Amino acid sequence: MSKRRYVARGVPGGYRIWDNRRRGFWGDFYELCPDDLLAELNGPADQARIIELMRRYKKAKR
Repeated sequence: MSKRRYVARGVPGGYRIWDNRRRGFWGDFYELCPDDLLAELNGPADQARIIELMRRYKKAKR
């Protein structure tokens, strides 16, 4: 299994997405772990689906 490029890292109060290639955070702060978004980023990476998932996770509260 290859190393995943994007992973969720816990930060105080929620999660941020870490880009292993760039070695920096990608995207916004999320209160819930964005599992579907990570799967899309590491998989087919359909831009429309990524934007939809980002909006959904941004709105989700604990």
